[in-house]
Amino acid sequence: MKPQTTVAFFDAKPYDRIYFDAANEKFGFNINYFETRLSAATVGLAANAAVLCAFVNDKIDGEVIAALEKKHLRLIALRCAGYNNIDLKAVWQKIRVARVPAYSPYAIAEHAAALLLALTRHLPQAYNRAREGNFLLNGLTGRDLHGKTLGVVGTGKIGKIAADIFRGFGMKIIAFDKFPDEKWAAASGAAYVGIDDLCRQSDVITLHSPLTPETYHLVNAEKLALMKKDVVLINTGRGALIDAAALVEALKNQRLGGAGLDVYEEEEDYFFEDNSLQAIKDDVLARLLTFPNVIITGHQAFFTAEALSAIAQTTLENIRQFLADGALPNEICYKCGASECPRPQTGKCF
Repeated sequence: MKPQTTVAFFDAKPYDRIYFDAANEKFGFNINYFETRLSAATVGLAANAAVLCAFVNDKIDGEVIAALEKKHLRLIALRCAGYNNIDLKAVWQKIRVARVPAYSPYAIAEHAAALLLALTRHLPQAYNRAREGNFLLNGLTGRDLHGKTLGVVGTGKIGKIAADIFRGFGMKIIAFDKFPDEKWAAASGAAYVGIDDLCRQSDVITLHSPLTPETYHLVNAEKLALMKKDVVLINTGRGALIDAAALVEALKNQRLGGAGLDVYEEEEDYFFEDNSLQAIKDDVLARLLTFPNVIITGHQAFFTAEALSAIAQTTLENIRQFLADGALPNEICYKCGASECPRPQTGKCF
């Protein structure tokens, strides 16, 4: 009888176990779930594993990679689309890395729409008032989305779906992407513009770009100064797309209409954990939570039954294919980061 392959599963939550155990019925891996996050201090838990399964806040730096290489670990299977938490140069030609490039782009795009509607119609405030028997409408004046301009930053699968959703409200769509899809733009009625023009023209800006050195703090003090005074900024992409300190200053000076954030650049210290009984020591996050025109959710845009099921299936299928014949269709290229790169093991990209 062939021995089971052991998978060391870090940062495990109860919902992870539910969906991965269900998906694993047809794969038969031995999954060791660890509630702790992966770091240099916890990497020893993967001692007997052939594969490591990690999430967005697991720290996979050079020290962790060196330790995993000594343990002859063969594959890091990220159960997420983002990969900014892994040192791709350190891991190259040592351990293979795969991700889940798409699970439910609808989940992310729909959450962006939910954040925008909650902000523009003051739903949190209205809900809290009604719970207390207060049905006054003072201060709850909203805005129509119809006729407004939406700026989409990043027109991959999620960005395109978000554009479709907001187009349904009668919004005009403009977009920015390093690699514009002109065919999609022509078919959908969207128009590509430069990032500065997008900042100036948009009534709503929604971020769906991956985090790269080029997009780090893409929304900074300079870009915020270009935006309309009542612009609403939505981020369901990566936290560090926004310079959070600059965002606080803009909000303090009433330079923005509001912000809906599902991600935060220093979120690993707080998100996915219960911090309700302790003080938030991150001054920027604490300040953001005080603004009435800011809604923060704890990186839950992906969190639907459909997405969780797809993540589990794709992650385990990545492992199965790799163990079967070395194939890894969702492998991350160490150089460009793309799982679509045709030569991820050579570093010679497109």
